[in-house]
Amino acid sequence: MGEIVGAGLLSHVPTIVLPEADRLELNEGKESTLVTGLRQLRDDVFASDSYDTVVVLDSHWATTVEFVVTAQPRRSGLYTSEELPRGMCRMPYDFPGDPELAHHVASFADRHGTWITPIDDPYLPVYYATTNLWKYLGEGLPDKRWVTVGVCQTGDMDDHLRLGRALADGIAATPGRRVLLIASGALSHTFWPLRQLRDHEAGDPEHIFTPEARAADQERIAWFKEGRHDQVLDRMDDFWPHKPEARFFHYLMMAGALGERACTAKARQYGAYENAIGTGQVHLWFDRPADGWTGTGPPPPPAAARTPHSRVQPSGRLPD
Repeated sequence: MGEIVGAGLLSHVPTIVLPEADRLELNEGKESTLVTGLRQLRDDVFASDSYDTVVVLDSHWATTVEFVVTAQPRRSGLYTSEELPRGMCRMPYDFPGDPELAHHVASFADRHGTWITPIDDPYLPVYYATTNLWKYLGEGLPDKRWVTVGVCQTGDMDDHLRLGRALADGIAATPGRRVLLIASGALSHTFWPLRQLRDHEAGDPEHIFTPEARAADQERIAWFKEGRHDQVLDRMDDFWPHKPEARFFHYLMMAGALGERACTAKARQYGAYENAIGTGQVHLWFDRPADGWTGTGPPPPPAAARTPHSRVQPSGRLPD
């Protein structure tokens, strides 16, 4: 059976892929620790042979009528951001996918009361919440598979936890898979208005949009370091007013896969907590505890999943 061997809540902020000279100019002459943190995370985790597939829970990819998981055997091309084409322009990407895993994940949609479709269309867009992290953590490691799952903009907290449960079962049902999960996205996520934002481009957290948002971010970072995923989940109503990126759905999918409130994994932080034009950014990594994500040992194998035709369509068609 497959297993989740590590997980992270990681920042994909665009400045990490800017030329070094530009990064230093924006950050008062200092290198961003979001860059140095990713470099260290690669050395510590991603350059190892402890895993074979990475699943990115992408806060920038918003679907509408279902969850979608990429199922191409390979994805490659040049990426230019529609949001920031000056800074992210014709960036090459090239990595193998994991169609077997994608189809196994989708096969558990019914069991968890949700809708998941694997899509193998080679023209499916890719987003920088995936490619920016691949540049640091996957480029130059050609045997590592990368798969992306989007958030669903019509879903709620429970829907994204359900996706995570299906993801965990799909991984467990894929023989021999060792998977790293990446919840790719920010904490609080309010930008400074256009005429003010150039005064707030440095990484110092004093530039976070409000002191209250900064305090909420730091409170959750502390909970993650204590392994208190229950606190993070139980206090989501308090966090949403600070507009976490994608309503924190990237984290909620990861939490669903790791046991939700029962997850006891403690975070280690790579780099500092930093600002990005008002938003809160951090890299937090969770190693699987020796006694499992929930402190109860490895999970049992999932029950056999059904694969209804309307929910597993590699052709890329939407359900009828």
